[in-house]
Amino acid sequence: MTAQSIPADLLLSAIREAGVQDVVLVPDTHQRTVLDLLMDDDQIRTVHCSTEDEAIAVSAGLIIGGRRPMMQIQHAGLYASVNNLRGVGLDGQFPIVMLIGLLGRDPELDPRDDGSSMVRLCEPLLDTLGIPSHLLDGPDDLHHVAAAFDEAAERGGPVALFVGAPTS
Repeated sequence: MTAQSIPADLLLSAIREAGVQDVVLVPDTHQRTVLDLLMDDDQIRTVHCSTEDEAIAVSAGLIIGGRRPMMQIQHAGLYASVNNLRGVGLDGQFPIVMLIGLLGRDPELDPRDDGSSMVRLCEPLLDTLGIPSHLLDGPDDLHHVAAAFDEAAERGGPVALFVGAPTS
């Protein structure tokens, strides 16, 4: 199956329907169209961070404060934040939901078969950490957004949503 671009307005609707109050982000060009809509949204607050480690810590703080945040990052940031994700997300048992763009992915291939190690190793890395992930490869996969929040709460830890193609 070929990954399809998800229209930004549909993804934003799924984020709203999941009850997200804050999107904590390190800007991701793969999800730029969603970021553009979020910047003008009066229902969801955007919190810009300099690093993914900071985004994890801010997300945890928002959860402690009773908010419902979602992180939005790129796959390179996943690799950069593994220790903080382990320490805060796993050991601290924070139900952080991450929306991770797979920049540069070949939309004709399963991410695990991609020629780029940045794409190919994302899911196996999360498997090693015991963090569930789901692939958003088109509009039909948007049901995973709300489900990820339930899954994160039930397991007491992070859940990842990979955005398979650039949003439109």
